[in-house]
Amino acid sequence: MPPDDLTSSREAAPPLPPLTGLTPTRLLELGERVVAGTWKTGLPSWFWGEGVCLLGMIRYARARELPIPDEVVGWLRNQRGAGIAITHVNNLAPGTAAMLAAADHPDLADIADELARWLRESPDATRAPGGALEHWPGGVWADTTFMAGVFLGHLGEYRGDATLVTEFGTQLLAHADILQDPATGLFAHGSHRGETIRCHWGRGNAWYALAAVEYLELAARQRVAVPPDQRQRVTESLLRQLSWLADHQPGHGVWSVLVDEQPENAGILETSAAAGLGAAMLRAAAVIPHCPAEIAAAGWRAVCGSLAYVDTEGLLTRVSAGTVLQLIPFGYSVIRDDRPQPWGQGLALHAIAAALTALRHGTAP
Repeated sequence: MPPDDLTSSREAAPPLPPLTGLTPTRLLELGERVVAGTWKTGLPSWFWGEGVCLLGMIRYARARELPIPDEVVGWLRNQRGAGIAITHVNNLAPGTAAMLAAADHPDLADIADELARWLRESPDATRAPGGALEHWPGGVWADTTFMAGVFLGHLGEYRGDATLVTEFGTQLLAHADILQDPATGLFAHGSHRGETIRCHWGRGNAWYALAAVEYLELAARQRVAVPPDQRQRVTESLLRQLSWLADHQPGHGVWSVLVDEQPENAGILETSAAAGLGAAMLRAAAVIPHCPAEIAAAGWRAVCGSLAYVDTEGLLTRVSAGTVLQLIPFGYSVIRDDRPQPWGQGLALHAIAAALTALRHGTAP
């Protein structure tokens, strides 16, 4: 075996100090700056980064008790008018925003029909032997739980169809069967040709945690019934994951790109994962009865740590580029993180929204 290549780890920039005194006023200022920076940068395509960002904008609006922004509705209508190409599970991600907007703008509901038809009928929507939707044929990725699963859940709630919300839970558990580490509860980024590659990528863990919280919130609203044992299994899976992350969080709040800090990646921080995990932790504390206090405290540290990287233009910095499954830990040490990314913007808004909600409800640590 060759020795570890520690070049990237040794040259990683030191962490910034986390923000302090995150009042609602300061969070609102950050949120407005991130939204403005996002639209200035642009959301060009019907793809996964845009989907993450649109849902973040909706979460931020809801945290302020405001309707879905007109800019989001206009974007959805413009994309539909231009024609939506669906070739991959990642194209389902903006469908969540369409479903949430359809409650007040019913004309957007037909987008969901097109997306659901692709998922149901397309030969490109392949599944692993255990039923997990594959990200690529022969590969199951944690990403899919968020990109496809959250869409399924909200489609089910919109239609009052419990089978779709239950399928969301089934996908979470099918992915956990393949990707969740039995010792730590962490999630591998993905599998390749049936083999789970044990690289515990931060943003992949954020995708699963956010998706699991979304499922539990849907179940708690009880507009559609899900099997109680499924709900319990998802809760247990999520708590195992978040408990390990809380116990192994750096003091500044932002985990390395591989959260268990493989030598080649230790100190290479990834802010979008921390923003997503922080949001998931704060939301988990609100929806899971008797959620350990350590999880909420870790969520607040992650939010304060990640939002320290929002620059004056409203762009979240130190966000890794779109990352395909790497077969060895070293691969995650050389992903570029020097330009803004829509998923970074979206996950920053998820974090801001979760923090605002926690402060409003008096559940912030």
